[in-house]
Amino acid sequence: MSDHHLDLKGLKCPLPALRTGKALSSLAPGDVLHVTCTDGMAAIDIPHLIQQRGDRLLEYEAAKDHLYFMIERLPPKDMNSEN
Repeated sequence: MSDHHLDLKGLKCPLPALRTGKALSSLAPGDVLHVTCTDGMAAIDIPHLIQQRGDRLLEYEAAKDHLYFMIERLPPKDMNSEN
């Protein structure tokens, strides 16, 4: 398990979500990604991305000048399991 940081301040929609998805794809299950951005749309886009991917949002903070997300990369779900 390791921590990774992604500074996306100044980028506008859809770049924060796209870059977050790309970064998550390169991580191993159990790794944690810390994302900081300034685009207000990321408050909607990044949680939606996390849900679609099946990863876990550990922490979210909406500060005056930035948004912060702590995301855990989860292993892919087995499409053949009945759970």
